[in-house]
Amino acid sequence: KLKGLVDAAGNYHLTLAENRILYNEIQDLKGNIRVYCRIRPFLPGQSKRQTTIEYIGENGELVVSNPLKQRTDAHRLFKFNKVFSPATNQEEVYLDTQPLIRSVLDGYNVCIFTYGQTGSGKTYTMSGPNVSSKEDWGVNYRALNDLFQTSQSRKSSIIYEVGVQMIEIYNEQMFFVSFDLHTLGIWSPSKPNGLAVPEASMHSVKSTTEVLELMNIGLRNRAVGSTALNERTSRSHSVLTVHVRGTEIKTNAVLHGSLHLVDLAGSERVDRSEATGDRLREAQHINKSLSALGDAIFALAQKNAHVPYRNSKLTQVLQSSLGGKAKTLMFVHLNPDVDSYSETISTLKFAQRFSGVELGAPQTHREGRDIKELMEQVTVFSHCPLFPEKSSLRKIRRLSVCGYLRVMAMVLSIV
Repeated sequence: KLKGLVDAAGNYHLTLAENRILYNEIQDLKGNIRVYCRIRPFLPGQSKRQTTIEYIGENGELVVSNPLKQRTDAHRLFKFNKVFSPATNQEEVYLDTQPLIRSVLDGYNVCIFTYGQTGSGKTYTMSGPNVSSKEDWGVNYRALNDLFQTSQSRKSSIIYEVGVQMIEIYNEQMFFVSFDLHTLGIWSPSKPNGLAVPEASMHSVKSTTEVLELMNIGLRNRAVGSTALNERTSRSHSVLTVHVRGTEIKTNAVLHGSLHLVDLAGSERVDRSEATGDRLREAQHINKSLSALGDAIFALAQKNAHVPYRNSKLTQVLQSSLGGKAKTLMFVHLNPDVDSYSETISTLKFAQRFSGVELGAPQTHREGRDIKELMEQVTVFSHCPLFPEKSSLRKIRRLSVCGYLRVMAMVLSIV
């Protein structure tokens, strides 16, 4: 009888896993933003405190309550794609995101970012507490390591090139990490559709070791400060972007994918953080940019024609991930301490708005040989004046008649 119960329990968990896979596939088709919730364990000295986490379900259910207030409506139920308990380790968290990250090699754009109050464990999830220990690696390091290993296993059919950029948004100013000089350079210009980082800030990488070195530079340079809520807290939004270009050996087709790994600065209540002076100004900029992100998400959820991306540098950077055909995942982080109950509820409500957003089915970015040749031809025409000189005419004559007509059609459609 006991064996029968064990078998039944095993089948139940297997069914849950299969249902979750199917659910994720449906979400991919609809383009829903996936939301994972991770609950931080109590820190040393907090172990005897009461917790606001009452129940964690296997299907993404989460019940929170304030044990200091005994009311009938004190229990709040939330539902997400997945809820990670305080006992969940770094590897278990990454395994749930692995299929999403590997799709970058197939030409998809993927964005993973963290949200939560100051000190709730966002940087722990993304970077980890100790880079030298592989067990402690966060999503960033595991993702890059995984991409390199997978690209190596495909090298007989696809040749991959990988480039890395690191951006920091601090007090609504954009900085990029200059890996060669090991310093931060300021950068501020914007474009109508999002922000584009100078190509000079992209660094070609060929191994996980190189990536670890570059990311350590970025972490050392990142703006940090001390508040009453967290002795060492990030005061800036950090965006690590991985650009992947794969060339198929047989067809010469090219795949373009990108992975945005975003560690948002912590949201906080100014009255609790006891911030003054520079720390207060930083907190105001952080909260303003996070509010702008919430406004953009609300507009997307309502399917508004206008989405206010330009209200913040942060939303401009994330525009291609939120408004484009990308696969997007948000980690929402919670501090289980009773004193953080109001921030916990605010964070969970924000996350619920995200989970209802449909971005449209993600699209792969693949250029066949014909498209690649046409784009090169369009580049030739784009440099020709209205009345081409003889040198330009000679270039045009070298094009096939068919190619010329196709290019002209594309040029006219662009104009």
